[in-house]
Amino acid sequence: MSEALDKPTALDAREPAAGFRHWMAGNAWRFVLLFAGVLLPLAGFVALADEVHELEAFYFDAPLLLKMHAVARPSLDAAFVLISKIGYQWGVIPADILIVALLLLRRRWREASFAGISFAGSALLNLGSKQFFQRDRPTLWESIAPESTYSFPSGHAMGSMTLAAVIVLLAWNTRWRWPAVAFGVLFAGSVSLSRIYLGVHYPSDILAGWCAALVWVVGCFLVMFRRRQPWRSRH
Repeated sequence: MSEALDKPTALDAREPAAGFRHWMAGNAWRFVLLFAGVLLPLAGFVALADEVHELEAFYFDAPLLLKMHAVARPSLDAAFVLISKIGYQWGVIPADILIVALLLLRRRWREASFAGISFAGSALLNLGSKQFFQRDRPTLWESIAPESTYSFPSGHAMGSMTLAAVIVLLAWNTRWRWPAVAFGVLFAGSVSLSRIYLGVHYPSDILAGWCAALVWVVGCFLVMFRRRQPWRSRH
């Protein structure tokens, strides 16, 4: 009798497999996010950084800059200068502070920590990368909004993409998911385009800034939300 009770049944054998399938169904999005948000952008950044480190020129940088400069006119000058300022001191920095403050006021400690670490870490990573690569700014024409710091990777592109990625990831489980995605694409794209229009960044600087931002933010998200997604609990 005891031997019969101890002998595993077919149902018992199926339980581990069923549990694994259930776990995969609930966590497959993590692997997708890891691949699309970390591994691919990391590969892109490494490829760009390697060329910059070797002082190699990208074939698309100068042509795209010159095409943007060809459409320059006073009305666009004013608009892109404004967008560029919103993409940093007038918009991104105040928005970063506001988001963290609002999350703290709502006692969303993990979400606030994720946002704060993402914003601060992205800024430090950008400063460190600029000092390491020390790439000079484009000099194809005299910019109406000149910059004195190094060029690679773009701080505006990285900051705007960091803000967009944080908002999208925090809003993903809410009804604001797709509005957040639309805002992120429009905002990060407009800010980055303004930097090319103004002639203060190469397109490769922009791509590197986007890649670095995604790697950092998505990496922080996967680490800080290992067992649950945002807004599921208060601890």
